[in-house]
Amino acid sequence: MAISIEPTTACNLRCPQCPSGMRQFSRPTGNLNIKLNEEILDAVGKQLYYVNYYFQGEPYIHPQFNALIKAAHQRNIYTVTSTNAHFIDPAMAEKIIDSGLSELIISIDGLTQETYESYRREGKLEKVIDGTRHLVAAKKKLGKTNPHLVFQFLVNRQNEHEIDGLHQLAAKMEVDEVRIKTVQMYDLENGADFLPKNEAYSRYKKRNDGTYELKNSFKNKCWRMWSSCVFTWDGKVVPCCFDKDAKHEMGTLNKGEFQKIWKSSIYKNFRKKVFTDRKEIEICKNCSEGSKIWV
Repeated sequence: MAISIEPTTACNLRCPQCPSGMRQFSRPTGNLNIKLNEEILDAVGKQLYYVNYYFQGEPYIHPQFNALIKAAHQRNIYTVTSTNAHFIDPAMAEKIIDSGLSELIISIDGLTQETYESYRREGKLEKVIDGTRHLVAAKKKLGKTNPHLVFQFLVNRQNEHEIDGLHQLAAKMEVDEVRIKTVQMYDLENGADFLPKNEAYSRYKKRNDGTYELKNSFKNKCWRMWSSCVFTWDGKVVPCCFDKDAKHEMGTLNKGEFQKIWKSSIYKNFRKKVFTDRKEIEICKNCSEGSKIWV
């Protein structure tokens, strides 16, 4: 009933805890084909009601991204994407509104350039603020209530003192919602200083010896296994958004035969492993389920 579709693996920023930002993919980079997008939407079926057009990369780098959204909107599907907002000028803002996008998550991650670029490296906070203003203005100009605008704040040690100010800024700019999110770490040994001091804003906890571990208790269950999956830009099906490098490929969409992939033995075996020994699955080791914070 819900899927993620990856528009592109390209990104303009160099975020230090992101495979796209760190340019560390082992899989090919590229943009989603317009035709493949429609094949995915049709193949999954009429029960599909939610598409997150994001996996890795910056969606608005895709030259036809608004057309991808329109295709889903025309099928009455709720559409969401996440952006660093560096490509949203007044004209693009109106195109986004016109696409029918339901929800737009704007990564802000800092209220000063210094705190913002501690994670969003090579990014400009001014562009995020300007892009947001253009979107709010375009919604008013066109008389639309969508997309629902969300400021998403990835909490780290450099910006955790700015959370109250973020709510004030969102209210001032007429942003609809604020979401506080925990940061995912790929190298805890060398990146622990990046974690917030307040463990309430972290998906990790400090052990007595000073090292860190995930708060997740690794129960052998996962609600995603029968409700959603992810499509990479080139049509591969992977079980969830934590499989950044598509190492657990369940199949590649061919002639719209999604149901064969969904009910295949390889998918059934993966689900079985999740329900019997989830802690041994590498992509599950950084799962944030149970440690996200929505404010």
